[in-house]
Formats: sequence, structure tokens, C-alpha cells
Amino acid sequence: MSEIKLDGGEISVLKAIGFGGTSISGDQLIQRVPDFAEAELTDTLDGLIMLGYVVSDKQSLRTIEEVKNSVFHINSGYSKALHETVDPRRKAPVKPSKRVRRE
Repeated sequence: MSEIKLDGGEISVLKAIGFGGTSISGDQLIQRVPDFAEAELTDTLDGLIMLGYVVSDKQSLRTIEEVKNSVFHINSGYSKALHETVDPRRKAPVKPSKRVRRE
């Protein structure tokens, strides 16, 4: 699996949706990211949906009204990888090998 690359807007939206596996309404999402312009939010959500990282009851979001009337959650198949990308401290530390060289 290739490493996931996200920009700041995508990270903000993913954090606002949450990694708990529960759904969030579009109205709640808009309240959680008040600094986003309407066009920026719709573009970011549309991109995350197209990549499969976010699941929505609507496949295409063109207006803020469509966002308000939608429900979102993070795709459970990508949840762990996305959470590690958003918060790098969550990555499991690499354990040294227990194999010993014998002579």
C-alpha cells in the first residue's frame, strides 16, 4: 500500500468527521470547520469521496446545500492508515529483530 498524502484542508475535514466510525451530518461538519469557504469545503469533500477515504450518502457534492443534507463517515478500510497519516505518533514503533547471529 502506498503512503497516503493529504493536504491541510483534507486533514481538517477528516479530523472534523472523526475516526470513531460514527456518521456526522453535513450541518455538524460545517459547524466544525467554520474557517472553510463553501467552495473549498465542497471541493475537499468531493476529492475525499472520489478517493474513497470518506463515504457519503451522495456521490457528488456541488453546492453547500447538498453538503448540509448529506451524511459522512470515514471509510473503515482506510481508517487506520488515515489516522496514522493525520497523527504520526500513532504509528507502531518498529521492534528490533529478535534474531541473533551465531558463529
